[in-house]
Amino acid sequence: MNAADTAFILISAALVMFMTPGLALFYGGMARSKNVLGTIMHSFVIVALISIEWAIIGYTMSFGTDIGGLVGGFDFFGLAGVGQDPSADYAKTVPHLCFMIYQCMFAVITPALISGAFAERTRFSAFLIFTTIWAIVIYNPLAHWVWGGGWLGAMKALDFAGGSVVHMSSGASALAFVLFLGKRTGYGREPFIPHNLPMTVLGAAILWFGWFGFNAGSALTAGGLASSAFVTTHLAASAAALSWMFAEWQHRGKPTTLGLASGAVAGLVAITPAAGFVTPMASIIIGLVGGVVCYGGVLLKGVFKYDDALDVVGVHGLGGTWGALATGLFATVAVNADGADGLFYGNPGQLWIQFISVVATWVFCFCGTYIILYLVNAIVKVRVSAEDENKGLDVSQHSETGYQY
Repeated sequence: MNAADTAFILISAALVMFMTPGLALFYGGMARSKNVLGTIMHSFVIVALISIEWAIIGYTMSFGTDIGGLVGGFDFFGLAGVGQDPSADYAKTVPHLCFMIYQCMFAVITPALISGAFAERTRFSAFLIFTTIWAIVIYNPLAHWVWGGGWLGAMKALDFAGGSVVHMSSGASALAFVLFLGKRTGYGREPFIPHNLPMTVLGAAILWFGWFGFNAGSALTAGGLASSAFVTTHLAASAAALSWMFAEWQHRGKPTTLGLASGAVAGLVAITPAAGFVTPMASIIIGLVGGVVCYGGVLLKGVFKYDDALDVVGVHGLGGTWGALATGLFATVAVNADGADGLFYGNPGQLWIQFISVVATWVFCFCGTYIILYLVNAIVKVRVSAEDENKGLDVSQHSETGYQY
């Protein structure tokens, strides 16, 4: 056991946990004022809900003994055997509990990301049921596929910190959710203006700060690889913030604060799968392209007429997809000997493997989410009534208001 590694992972876990309340502020500021508490509530309650699910069944499904490359066994059910000694299979220099709680924070933030897509029109009870089922049926198996000894990891698909497991999964599921749910009342006929952009920028800053735990912590040791991932994370976010800003400036005539903040998040998303596999200069390219790709992805909802309220599909879905494919281009064993060389380092096969992981993630998460929604809707209607939607979720779902005028 290494005390420095343990301290580093515990601090990283705290940083990743802090990202979810940061996401609550990021999303809450973009919602209309009558829905600010309902939007924040989605992210905040997930911290509690998924933490309990993870301790009971999520961790063992994700990191238990492999069953056919598809899911983990029940050897860690209820955290049985997960104690203060290091794990024989994961994070061998830190307590098993330390690794478990670090991975818990990834499981927490992923369904919180989805909530931005269906903001302002979802029944809270249905949301809780959906989120619990989604974590068990979608997130846990996917985490096992990539990180827990499953089939994607076995074929050497590279995902350093969650391009597939976190971002593509949330983006694909968000697309299924908004197509199932339909548009908000008045969408396309009246303005839907963010009510508090300073709150959103604060949330983006918290996300940027927490992302160092997300990506650098995924090295699982306090050393050179963590330092490399920290640097690539920061540079990609900076590059994407600038490229989104300039793309929007060129397209709309003026740069916006929301665009700058969204661009930073897009860069963080794009570098996530690649952070521990690419050089700093490659991370700048990934960020520059990621900012433009995600800005274009946000514009697609106007072309295809779906109501992704807070741009989850465009930022997390497309940003994670670009990041996964970019890993297949720019990865090099000079950065991480446990990784692989990408196309630009003489290994075109890695790009094909990354492509397979992208397709598998999108198909599994999109189709699985659609099926879950049909089942949940049979139990309790997922969408609120038109009257409750017009009142706002704060009053109709929680009997509260965010502001007193």
